[in-house]
Amino acid sequence: MATSADLTPSSVDLTGELEVLGRVTDSSNLAVVARVSTLPGGHVIYKPVRGERPLWDFPDGTLAGREVAAHVVSQLGGWDVVPPTVLRDGPLGPGSVQLWIGDPFHPVPDDVVVDLVPEGQAPDGWRAVFDGETPHGAAVTVVHSGADDVRSLSVLDAALNNSDRKGSHCLRDVDGRLWAIDHGVTFSPTPKLRTVLWGWAGEPLTDADLSRLARLRRALDDDAVRDRLLVLLPESDVDALAARVDRLVRRGVHPQPSPDWPAVPWPPL
Repeated sequence: MATSADLTPSSVDLTGELEVLGRVTDSSNLAVVARVSTLPGGHVIYKPVRGERPLWDFPDGTLAGREVAAHVVSQLGGWDVVPPTVLRDGPLGPGSVQLWIGDPFHPVPDDVVVDLVPEGQAPDGWRAVFDGETPHGAAVTVVHSGADDVRSLSVLDAALNNSDRKGSHCLRDVDGRLWAIDHGVTFSPTPKLRTVLWGWAGEPLTDADLSRLARLRRALDDDAVRDRLLVLLPESDVDALAARVDRLVRRGVHPQPSPDWPAVPWPPL
């Protein structure tokens, strides 16, 4: 089982032979749990391109390429929150292969980053996002952790133009380190930010996150970095990424929800 101490990109080898164990049944696209021969004791999630459902609003590129590009951008800016992810061939054809954080058969019981609480009862240190009702009619509030690492993740999502940041896509490992997964619908050149992490909307960005954005923007001017991203994304997506980073730095605040599209993915958790 991978822990925070084990996880640097150079320490994770995802190039070995893939052994498929089973399908992730609640995934909207084909996703399977697998083992990699070069990763003893660990698991990966393998998302073959052939199992992707066509999306009218993501007509170009692949979801697998976006999964890998999100990891690349996370590393370039110093967020280091997306697990090691590569684009490679496998038993079901080319696709993304991402390190599974922890043990898929024994999840960490207290890794909740986003939660439902009785309406108006956000715990200390948590941020309320919106009120609603459960299918059974109970009044609830969607809340998320107010921790600094979650705040930084919300900035990364703004840079990625993440259109599907659900609560289940944020998790903590046994050491308490935050990780973010499921980035197949990111990088669109059209504004699509849809997230449950709206708790800082309109507030000034922290110096640490401004520094991460500046580091990412410098990296995007490097021809080798651009070429690497162009293997994974359409050119319009790469150009839009740079423009979003410029805009975030220029404005210096967390984005506000837009009235022009749904601001929260459904279901939010």
